[in-house]
Parts: sequence; structure tokens; C-alpha cells
Amino acid sequence: MDSVTCEKKIRSRQREYTPAVRVVTYALLGVWALIVLFPFYWMILTSLKSYSAYNGEYIPKLYTLSPTLQNYADAFTAVPLGRYLLNTLFFTVLTTVIMLAVIVLAAYAFARLEFRGKNAVFVLFLSMMMIPNELVVITNFITITDLDLRNSFTGLILPSVTSVFYLYLLKENFEQIPDNLYYAAKVDGTSDLKYLLRVMIPIAKPTLVTVTILKVIECWNSYVWPRLITDDERYFLVSNGIQEIRENGFGRENIPAMMAAVVVISVPLIVLFLLFRDKVMEGVSRGGTKG
Repeated sequence: MDSVTCEKKIRSRQREYTPAVRVVTYALLGVWALIVLFPFYWMILTSLKSYSAYNGEYIPKLYTLSPTLQNYADAFTAVPLGRYLLNTLFFTVLTTVIMLAVIVLAAYAFARLEFRGKNAVFVLFLSMMMIPNELVVITNFITITDLDLRNSFTGLILPSVTSVFYLYLLKENFEQIPDNLYYAAKVDGTSDLKYLLRVMIPIAKPTLVTVTILKVIECWNSYVWPRLITDDERYFLVSNGIQEIRENGFGRENIPAMMAAVVVISVPLIVLFLLFRDKVMEGVSRGGTKG
């Protein structure tokens, strides 16, 4: 039997089994999607139930016949949730901007510049990823306390303005850009900073978008550090706000109002990820593939 005949048989078998495989694949993906999305559905459903209706359900129902938006109004009146959102927005934007400036310059230096001890320094940076986060939090807390920066945006932002993982991801992406572009730019008299701004950053835009989105999500969901470093309500983030709502706002039993606050806090991240999910996947794939 020649190779052409074998190839035809293989293709015919692929065509024969592809519909069945597709049906099974989509069925499994559909089941997995339901499992993943159910907590979000339950959160939104609970936020639309009144306190009396929720407590009156001996067996939780998967629907409600009398939805209400009162819980959302209560979420902004029981505690200053609007201020928490503004604080979180300010913290997230400023931290992300500073971190991008730091890691872009650092990644460019490690990817394109030559200096003594470059590899040793980069290995040292990578080794920091093996240090448990608990140890870093303790060290940062002592440092910020000694600098008298507790209950301040500076104390909140300062420990988060760099990331070894994002630095590594961006460095790998910069190294994929051909050296010929750099040499041609240097022949034309282009400075390193101008080459970075006009050539490398536009080419690495998908990775930069990915890093930005991931950092925004990380800052928005930050919980341990804000809880440690702030006890003044003026500097509370939404992570602090959830705990404040639970303890001093609605109380521990008003679950529908709690879920309404969680929906308000979660919606910006969900919308952000849905809008830029393709960019995130493209940036991660480009950053993790060399050649």
C-alpha cells in the first residue's frame, strides 16, 4: 500500500470521527462552562432577592419571581462603597502605570543592553520568585511601618510597583525582536530610549496589554496587603470594604445585600477581561514562545 493511499485513508477516518469528537468536546466544554459560570449566576440571583425572601427559602431556589434592586441601593448607603471604588481605582491605575515604567526599562536593559553581571543579576531576580509571599509581606510591612507610611496611598502602592514575573515575560518578548532592527537603528543614530519607544514597545504591544490587564486584576483583587497596612476608612479599598460591609454595614446575616456589593465590585473586572480576552491570550502566547 503506497503512502498516498494511506494518507487518503487517514483523512477519511478523520472526517468520519471528527463530528463525533466535536460533539463530545463541545458537550464537555458546555458542562465545564456551566460549572464555572454557576457561582456568578448564583451571586447575581442572590443579590436580586429580598432579605425576607432569601431567609424564607428552606431549600434554595434557582430563580426568583420578585427581583429587587434595593440591595444595590443599600450597598452604597450602608457603607461608603463609592469611596472604596474610587480609592481602588486610584490605587490600581497609579500602581499599574508605575509598574509598567519600571518593568519596561528593566526588561529592555536585560534584553538589549550589555553590562557586567547582567546574567547574575537576572538570575537573582528570578530566584526571588521562590521566596514565599508570606515572607515578603512581613518584610514589606516592617519596612513601610518603619518609614511611617501606614494608612497612606504611598504605603499601599510602593510594594507593588514591580513584578519579577511580568519582567521575565516582557524580557522574553523583547528578545524575540530581531537584533538587525537594533543595529540598523543605531547606525541611523537612534538613541536607546527612542528605539525602545518607537520600535520595541509597539512590537510588544500585545504583551504589554496582557501585563496591564493582569496587573489591574491583581491590584483590584488585592486583599492581604491593604488589610495589613490600612485601618483608616479613608484609605480602604474594595477588599477592605467587603469586610467592613460584613462587620459594620449589613451584618453577617444579610447575604443578599452582601452579594449586591460583590456584584458591583466584580463587574468592572469581568467587563475588562471580556473586552480584552483575545489580547491576553495573544500576549501570553507570544511571551512564552521564542523564535
